[in-house]
Amino acid sequence: MTTTVTDPAIDLKHDVLETARAMLHSGLVEGTAGNVSARLLDGNIVMTPSSVAYDTMTLEDLVVIDPQGNLIEGTRPPTTEKALHLACYRRYEEVGAVIHTHAQHASMFALIHEPIPAVIEEFVVYVGGDVPIADYKLTGSDELGEEISRRLDKVSAVLIANHGMVAIGSSLQKALHVTALVDRSAKIIWGARVMGAVVPLPDKTSNDFRNVYEFMRSNKMW
Repeated sequence: MTTTVTDPAIDLKHDVLETARAMLHSGLVEGTAGNVSARLLDGNIVMTPSSVAYDTMTLEDLVVIDPQGNLIEGTRPPTTEKALHLACYRRYEEVGAVIHTHAQHASMFALIHEPIPAVIEEFVVYVGGDVPIADYKLTGSDELGEEISRRLDKVSAVLIANHGMVAIGSSLQKALHVTALVDRSAKIIWGARVMGAVVPLPDKTSNDFRNVYEFMRSNKMW
């Protein structure tokens, strides 16, 4: 019997590519907007390149950088938001993936500089609480990376002022789930406000589910 040995690095690169395509096909980005990355076992980061369309992107287009941002593999420049990704990995050892999107409904909240409230039970479980709005910093800057990463200490998503959102997770699947959940919830809240005032969850419920989130995050289950 022949045993097939797979390379975890190659597998993760495939996952980055598939996540980027899923992000596009789900309407979370358009064109070449947004970016995806994941932490390799050796501590380096595989990420999408700058200005390459997701529907034509290949494994060869992906790049690998070290924690200092130096190019290790690839012929293309990494995403212009690499500082944002690196800041998240440096600050949180439990983070295995970072996804930046221009999700429509989340971006509406980002444009009016308003947090997305955690008023749905599963939102608290998987996101941890209200999605905060980060102070405005220039796109691609180290300052933006530091501002975004510091806002993620107790939650899995943050809004980028006048721009979009960032989600983190222990894996690409988890980070993509958070991204979709936040945008769907933003749409529901926006629609509910047309009907009337949104009623918050009871304090005990919020606290209990937040404890679940904190347990999952500390154990890399989120």
